[in-house]
Amino acid sequence: MKAPAFIARKLRFSGRLATAAIAVSFFVIVLSLSISVGFRSEIRRGVSDISGDICMLGSEEPIPSQPSYYHKLEAVQGVESITPVIWKPGIVKGADDICGVLVKGVPMPDSCSLQASIPRTLAQRLRISPGDSFTTYFIGEKVQARRFTAVSVYDGIMDGEGSLIVLVPLADLQRLNGWDEGLAGALEVKLEPGFSGSARSRIVADQLYITSYGNCTEDEDILRTETAAQRYPQLFDWLNLIDFNVLAIILLMTVVAGFNMISGLLILLFRNISTIGTLKSLGMTDRSIARVFLRVAARIVLLGTVIGNGAAILFCLIQDWTHLIKLNPVNYFVSFVPVHVNIPLILAVDAAAFGVIMLLLLIPSLFIARVDPAKTVRVQ
Repeated sequence: MKAPAFIARKLRFSGRLATAAIAVSFFVIVLSLSISVGFRSEIRRGVSDISGDICMLGSEEPIPSQPSYYHKLEAVQGVESITPVIWKPGIVKGADDICGVLVKGVPMPDSCSLQASIPRTLAQRLRISPGDSFTTYFIGEKVQARRFTAVSVYDGIMDGEGSLIVLVPLADLQRLNGWDEGLAGALEVKLEPGFSGSARSRIVADQLYITSYGNCTEDEDILRTETAAQRYPQLFDWLNLIDFNVLAIILLMTVVAGFNMISGLLILLFRNISTIGTLKSLGMTDRSIARVFLRVAARIVLLGTVIGNGAAILFCLIQDWTHLIKLNPVNYFVSFVPVHVNIPLILAVDAAAFGVIMLLLLIPSLFIARVDPAKTVRVQ
């Protein structure tokens, strides 16, 4: 066993306050990361469920629900499914109030005609429960009305920004518009989980556009593509702001943990001045002595990291199971604090924070060079 490692094992320094400070810092770091990833995952999933990851549109409505090159679109890497839809603005009339909505037609069985799924915000505002009927007015060249029956209520991510989306059968809106059953307003593309990020979804969108451009017939429009980030920039700008705040928190907590460890290491050095002098008198170099005390500090940092990570992950699991901490969906788009434990990301941030803390600890280790063994031995 090397001398620095052996001596470090023999030194006694509990460093409880330093360990607690490190644990709290890493608890906050892991919690911030998990909440940031949770918000991004939850909102992306909600946006994908309600409007797809990529929307393909023609220059004019309508477009074929299955273009001649449909199978080539499905074969693009990252595409999970393609759904024809129709979007149409409308006004829903409740018992005592009215509310503007976006009505979305999606493929449903014929038996579901004039049935609708409504967002919870709309249900609460107009006091509509499953089984109730409501009238929706569509404003165009002439006012058209349809009476739908609410069959379910869903929690909508988009409710917070005033876009209430009512889901109805595609065939109902095709008949309302006077379109054949083979026509749609847009094609919504849902991506596989690994392709839902902003950069990768943009690449898939470009590939879909190239496929449309290279394979459409003279009678078909070239379908342009829009990613979810392009359609809802305010949502993704908000997510980017959260990520920036998390980065600031990580840096702040790492610096706080580092300076707490600096004070802890200085206490350890002051308590062991005579030991340092003795080691120097025995011929040990300043660098080797510094390694002794840095090993002790590293042990404290690792212990605090493990405790902080464990507590944060346990808290995240409890929040994920119970949704204990609630949020106002009007301001935060979701009704609870979403968390997602991304172990590889946590380990990467832990390693980076540990490295920064150990670099900061090189500052107090310079104190060792100022210790004069002649004076310390004489003091003994």
